[in-house]
Amino acid sequence: MSSAMSSETQFAEALAPLRRDMLRFARLQLRDDAAAEDAVQEALIAAVEKRASYGGRASLRTWVFAILRNKIIDMLRARNSGIRFVETDASTDAHFDADGHWAEESWPAAWGDPEQSLEAQQFWAVFEACLERLQESAARAFMLREMMGFETAEICATLQISTSNCGVLLHRARIALRACLEHTWFLNATQAK
Repeated sequence: MSSAMSSETQFAEALAPLRRDMLRFARLQLRDDAAAEDAVQEALIAAVEKRASYGGRASLRTWVFAILRNKIIDMLRARNSGIRFVETDASTDAHFDADGHWAEESWPAAWGDPEQSLEAQQFWAVFEACLERLQESAARAFMLREMMGFETAEICATLQISTSNCGVLLHRARIALRACLEHTWFLNATQAK
């Protein structure tokens, strides 16, 4: 087996543990198991094909989820516009330039203090657990706004809801996330000190 093939295999094996979380994220947004599977497969294939451009400045999970996020955005926008999305050879991932290298404006920040990095990872794990506890419609609206950068009109079209309903869902999501984080993260952090 060639070294290029073994590095591709090793990279694919490193991606395998992320697949379950990627599917959950895609299913929540797309509400279609087949479409979610397609988005995850496309993201994993793109990650393997662009593995040379992964410099390790962000975690592998962050890098792969950025690719998945862009695949989902493309699918949702195509679904809302009534146009079937056909991927071209050009990268659809906004974090990379035409040559497949990190776009300068998307370079991850320096690693910084390892203790702070660990604390940030722990915070995001708690945040994700809190997000999973949200009502599905509120979680979808929140993720579309805050993680995918959709505008209110796009959220309304995707979820087929009114503008006022969107506002209510976002408000409820933020309140529930704040309460969950205060209880499971900030309260526990102050008690540990």
